[in-house]
Amino acid sequence: MKGILGRKLEMTQIFSENGKLIPVTVIAVEPNIVLQTKSVEKDGYQALKLGTINKRANLLNKPDMGQFKKVNSEPKRFVKEIRDMEGYETGATINAADVFNAGEFVDVTGISKGKGFAGAIKRHNYSRGPMGHGSGYHRGIGSMGAIINRIFKSKKMAGHMGHEQVTVQNLEVVKIDTERNLVLVKGSIPGPRKGFVVIKQNVKGRKAQEAVSLLSRNAAVKAVVEPTPVAVEETAPAAE
Repeated sequence: MKGILGRKLEMTQIFSENGKLIPVTVIAVEPNIVLQTKSVEKDGYQALKLGTINKRANLLNKPDMGQFKKVNSEPKRFVKEIRDMEGYETGATINAADVFNAGEFVDVTGISKGKGFAGAIKRHNYSRGPMGHGSGYHRGIGSMGAIINRIFKSKKMAGHMGHEQVTVQNLEVVKIDTERNLVLVKGSIPGPRKGFVVIKQNVKGRKAQEAVSLLSRNAAVKAVVEPTPVAVEETAPAAE
């Protein structure tokens, strides 16, 4: 597993080499500092704790400030662990180009936009009632279930919408700009502008190299399995 921390900037579009228009999300990936390395022997699991984006020291308490003093680093605003990541020592600096290459597929995790209090129709995509004047039911929540004088837990009702962790899987890394520390990912990702995100290696789906090898293998198998057509000579009917 590999990953890095970044910050969502905006969406735009670029043209590929063959002239195809690609919608991309621009993610600013400033250098990540390895604050701590965790191992199975000591901590019970393997992970790297990364930090990015500087923060004022007077905004931290002493326990939080201690983890940055151990690696002689400035306080970081966004700190996150990435499980099963290895290969870096404490205090090392990681850039986007050190982890990912263009053409790879990644999973992006972030906090979605908060929508505040929302009704059941907007929040859970319920259907509304007739909008005629005599209907008496327009945008209500509808049936609450069986008549047992209570509502079961986990019933989808009106409430706080958004502002929750969302992961979008199998997004292609279109380009990595090392000069400006930018990563261009195909498609949209969760969160508002300037929202922090975690970019990790995809856990589902095929990798870019595996997909190419699979296509070539299937083409070779198809050529071997399919029988070659044999020409059949038509014989004239026997004379009576």
